[in-house]
Amino acid sequence: MRCIAIDDEPFALELLADDIQKIPFLELVGQFSNPLDAYDIIRRGQVDLLFLDIQMPTLTGLQFLRTLAKPPMVILTTAYEQYALDGYTLDVIDYLMKPIPFERFLKAVSKAYDLFLLRAGQSTIAPVPIPEPLVMPTPVAPVPAERTFFFIFAEYQEIRIFHDEVLYVEGLKDYVKIYVSGQPRPILSRLTLKSIHAKLPETQFCRVHKSYIVALDKITAFQRTNLTVGKQVIPVGSSYVDDFERCYRA
Repeated sequence: MRCIAIDDEPFALELLADDIQKIPFLELVGQFSNPLDAYDIIRRGQVDLLFLDIQMPTLTGLQFLRTLAKPPMVILTTAYEQYALDGYTLDVIDYLMKPIPFERFLKAVSKAYDLFLLRAGQSTIAPVPIPEPLVMPTPVAPVPAERTFFFIFAEYQEIRIFHDEVLYVEGLKDYVKIYVSGQPRPILSRLTLKSIHAKLPETQFCRVHKSYIVALDKITAFQRTNLTVGKQVIPVGSSYVDDFERCYRA
């Protein structure tokens, strides 16, 4: 089943592409940050399923959807619940809230695949293998007294994160990415960078940019304009550099 993804956030497109590649019956044939760039491939009938973000600057997903004479099946993605009703009035397959848990994603695309096979005249649907879930910090094991931690809500559950495992935090438009040692992917949560900063000890973490907080003991190199955590180069904002150097040298 041929699909494309439209979202103005590069990281959101990356996450969608990663999830799509895990599904055997999905083929990603295009990724677009501007919905107008996808108009031609949709008009030519080369798309079976469209993943469409709602809140975009040039043209909202709903506005774009209304311009399509023969739209493909559509799954809407957004961080804003208030658009759900508008989406369903346009006869979309499903409506996914960011950050999207893989189990919820699988349920939505399976619904689209059922309809795809029905339209193609097939009645037998092969079971979809479910990939191994992302291993994340768990709040079950007892915590040694000397280790401190905080909780965030992600993947529809409260997740405990130890302060000494956080590498850095990146703030995006609708959520934050928390990079944790030993984890292949960041943990996503619908929080502001300011609210995450309040959960972190001031002696161990420093905000170095409007979009970044870093763990001071994880820094491997730094200059006045950037620093390095592992293999990741992180910018240092001009308005943050003095505070950062003071914290780092303390």
